[in-house]
Amino acid sequence: MSDTERDDTMENDAAEEGAVAATGSAVPSAGGKMDTTTALQEVLKGALIYDGLARGIHECAKALDKRQAMLCVLAKNCDEPMYVKLVEALCKEHSINLIRVDDNKKLGEWVGLCKIDKEGKPRKVVRCSCVVVKDYGKETTAHETLKQYFKTQKGGGSTNDDED
Repeated sequence: MSDTERDDTMENDAAEEGAVAATGSAVPSAGGKMDTTTALQEVLKGALIYDGLARGIHECAKALDKRQAMLCVLAKNCDEPMYVKLVEALCKEHSINLIRVDDNKKLGEWVGLCKIDKEGKPRKVVRCSCVVVKDYGKETTAHETLKQYFKTQKGGGSTNDDED
């Protein structure tokens, strides 16, 4: 193994450790069910591993328009109101589940748009207003939790707010 391959492997291991630290525990809460935020973090982490994420407005709009999206995540504090209108309209038009998170910086951290330091803490986090999941990867309990969440929210349309 060359030095560059070893460095890349070490960076990938550190990034995975940081992702686990950033998402918290995957263990369900005392009630036996995972909360929506934790489930979303696990789904995003799994999709990131399987290269199933589109990050940023350009990639997301393309994936939504081509109907490749299975789930769309939009930050509530998006800077540009026209981005929000575009994403909401595309999700509604193609019946794609939309979930909102509070902070675009937190969303950027969840989808790997950051550097991980030696202690496993995220540094230089890039804000991300929109993420589309094109491939979930493996079916997990987190995925089932999100499916259940969308079933319960179905009465309110496809636009859903993330409740903690």
